[in-house]
Amino acid sequence: MNWTRTSEKTVAADSGTLRAKAMELLARREHSRLELRQKLIQRGYPAIQIDPVLDRLVEERLLDEGRYAELYASARADKGYGPLRIARELRERGVSDEQVAASLAALDPFWLPKLRELHRKRFKSRLPGDVAERIQQTRVLRQQGFTLDQIKRLFEAV
Repeated sequence: MNWTRTSEKTVAADSGTLRAKAMELLARREHSRLELRQKLIQRGYPAIQIDPVLDRLVEERLLDEGRYAELYASARADKGYGPLRIARELRERGVSDEQVAASLAALDPFWLPKLRELHRKRFKSRLPGDVAERIQQTRVLRQQGFTLDQIKRLFEAV
């Protein structure tokens, strides 16, 4: 995710105004620190003033990357995405590897049922009849972010 500034002028802001804008963005939805920082920079706030405000929000637990990672992973899993894709997306949003691992570990019992549901939707629960069909189904499921081990277990279980 790459954010660019919409204008070249910098908004002259005190920390109160900057904090109010950050709180407004957080009121709409959870953000990772990187996302929130990029959005504030995009709105023209000076980068040097942003980090102290974000540090304060983290101290007050108003900005919590663990909570963000958990909610994001859960929402993406509900949409049929697997752990590999969700992990990549979280890392792109600046979430640490430890928090990514923790949020995905909480979803471990749900990956196979989610994979079965995706397979049912995409392939009508039809098992691959030949090697070419197995490769094609595996490719589609891999693109959704599921591991080869998970896909293998799906084909063995069905």
